[in-house]
Amino acid sequence: MCCTRFHSVAHAVPDLKASTAFYRDVLQATVSAEENLPEHGVTTVFVELDNTKIELLHPYGENSPIAGFLKKNPMGGMHHICIEVDDIEAAVESVRNAGVRPLAKQTKIGAHGKPVMFLHPKDCGGVLMELEQA
Repeated sequence: MCCTRFHSVAHAVPDLKASTAFYRDVLQATVSAEENLPEHGVTTVFVELDNTKIELLHPYGENSPIAGFLKKNPMGGMHHICIEVDDIEAAVESVRNAGVRPLAKQTKIGAHGKPVMFLHPKDCGGVLMELEQA
């Protein structure tokens, strides 16, 4: 498996508009438009920084995993980190062979239109990890 670079940190937020305004208006960062990802149960906004991104996550739909996260963490908080890999299928096979449990049977298309796979936090030092095709 070849990790190419750190992609982003995802921040679950209870108020997407207020969080977007904070990054855009107070910190003067460039922010993307909201994007609904029904298959993942989230609405995302990306804060673009020179060296990485912050992905703001907000629940979308009734079965959103972010809604459950926010019930446990009503102020929001870090949800996961994302690392880019050269070959997502080879990376998933490599982590499986190393005993790391992917959270799905196969990759899904993520926020950037690229295949992604989430890895079980218990196998990744307590952090939910996302692998994304570079």
